[in-house]
Amino acid sequence: NISKFEQRVLHVLSQGGRINFVRNPNGKVASVECYTREGYVLSDCSLHVFQSLKKRGFIKSYGGKAYRISRKGRLSVRAQIDKDKGQQCCGCVGLEKNAMQSQGVVLSC
Repeated sequence: NISKFEQRVLHVLSQGGRINFVRNPNGKVASVECYTREGYVLSDCSLHVFQSLKKRGFIKSYGGKAYRISRKGRLSVRAQIDKDKGQQCCGCVGLEKNAMQSQGVVLSC
């Protein structure tokens, strides 16, 4: 099960968003901010939501950069209506995208 807040964050990340973080001197993440691809801040992304997504392997950071959605995260995100285009976007990849399109789902991603 994925909570409503986790789902929102994953959806933003699947569309090109990122999670920036600040670390304590001991190396642990102290605070996070989730940005959409347009640069807006998503208020639903708390430290608790971040830790949950990281623990479950839905997000990853490569080379100390901002956290992005992982393949596992893309496969677990549910399709949502893209309010800008009025179409569904699921953050899907490869075969999953082809399967959804063959079922008649219009994707904006």
